[in-house]
Amino acid sequence: MNFTPAPGLPDIVIIEPTLFEDQRGFFTEMYHQEKFAQAGIGEHFVQDNLSRSKKGTLRGLHYQVARPQGKIVWVLSGEVYDVAVDIRRGSPTFGKWVATILSDANRKGVYVPPNFAHGFCVLSEEADFYYKCTDFYSPPHERCIRWNDPDLAIEWPTKDPLLSEKDATAPLLKDADLPSYFGS
Repeated sequence: MNFTPAPGLPDIVIIEPTLFEDQRGFFTEMYHQEKFAQAGIGEHFVQDNLSRSKKGTLRGLHYQVARPQGKIVWVLSGEVYDVAVDIRRGSPTFGKWVATILSDANRKGVYVPPNFAHGFCVLSEEADFYYKCTDFYSPPHERCIRWNDPDLAIEWPTKDPLLSEKDATAPLLKDADLPSYFGS
């Protein structure tokens, strides 16, 4: 398993599992607690989620306050444009984002730490997206930032995505309820 900090936003980690292939197919470890801990990802994961979305669907940018969720995300089928944003007020990388193509073909995953916003846009006809989370989903603590916030200037692959009402009307970063940065 290979763990690579994302360029410009090293708190985000790109995960490339080792693949064992033969004429029958392949085998890979998606999660191995000891290997992840050695790579600096030592959180305890408590909830797994799976979503299926159609081409052009954009989900995000989501996060939770008071009960922040760290996530490891993968695409089980299809392809997505995955985005993570540092939303910690006072962080040296506040407002910076990183995008990664995740697919069933490249089998990459991404670790998104707590207090980062996360979203993705489906590039294939359909995609199954898998999340491993460090805290439980908590509706009263769920928050969202507008996907096309001009201050973030995320280079999404579409200008006209399929959105939920919540995502379409989310506040801008400057108006959002955000966590503070307590790092060094």
